[in-house]
Amino acid sequence: MSDSPTTEGPVADRTTRSAPQSTKTPKAGRNLPAAIGVGVGLALLIIASLVIRREAFLVILVAAMAIGAWEMRRAVRQAGIDVPLVPVVIGAASMVLSAYYRGPEALILTFGLTCIGILVWRVADGLDGAIRDIGGALFVALYPCFLGGFAALLLSADDGHLRIIYFVLVVAFSDIGGYAFGVFLGKHPMAPSISPKKSWEGFGGSVFTCAAVGALGLTLMFDGPWWKGAVIGVLVAATATVGDLIESSIKRDLGIKDMGTLLPGHGGIMDRLDSLVLCIPVVWALLLWATP
Repeated sequence: MSDSPTTEGPVADRTTRSAPQSTKTPKAGRNLPAAIGVGVGLALLIIASLVIRREAFLVILVAAMAIGAWEMRRAVRQAGIDVPLVPVVIGAASMVLSAYYRGPEALILTFGLTCIGILVWRVADGLDGAIRDIGGALFVALYPCFLGGFAALLLSADDGHLRIIYFVLVVAFSDIGGYAFGVFLGKHPMAPSISPKKSWEGFGGSVFTCAAVGALGLTLMFDGPWWKGAVIGVLVAATATVGDLIESSIKRDLGIKDMGTLLPGHGGIMDRLDSLVLCIPVVWALLLWATP
């Protein structure tokens, strides 16, 4: 998520921060070929894991949550917060696995146990700055780890592989629509003090494309009513935009451009997960409503 004038949807917003400042910066504000290549590669990896075996996707999900937690830990160190990584990573893996095998109640229970583990681990390390570090660790345990556990709940359904693909498609097209409309039509900044590159035109593009893909996907993949798919798309577009703004706020507060450098053209894992993790619980709940 980036910060420069008037364009934009979620994908470009999270990458332009790292682009060098110049008088002729591309309107996209990022390395577009690298971003497209990485995005396609990640999509193929997800699809391949779902085709081979569901548990393969769980491995990818656990790895993403662990790397995301590590990036968040490194980022909040800019504010003098030292997150104990071991209980957070163990909790992340436990939340994903318990959600898949035991359902929503197990996810909530494991999150609670993770919080207890963080408290015990940090207090055992000394009391100096403990409140600050515990607060940071609990935040990381929630975002992205607990929210990411809802992806395992999506996967655990009988048609879980389709629900994951539907989720990825809807959120991806929210990004694509917002990016395209923002680049070509963006004139009115949505939140200039947080993310100047995000525009109302880009948000409109996110809503339009997300609603269309949501409606089409729900009809073709689940034989559900198109209007419910459109509702899902609209709510996902709004949630994804809020997710981008939240991470932009975090980055501004910490004084950093990106959460990491693992994904060329995107930044770090958390620069890709920002809108995704906030959308996962929304899609999970709305699919229960649309396709009970």
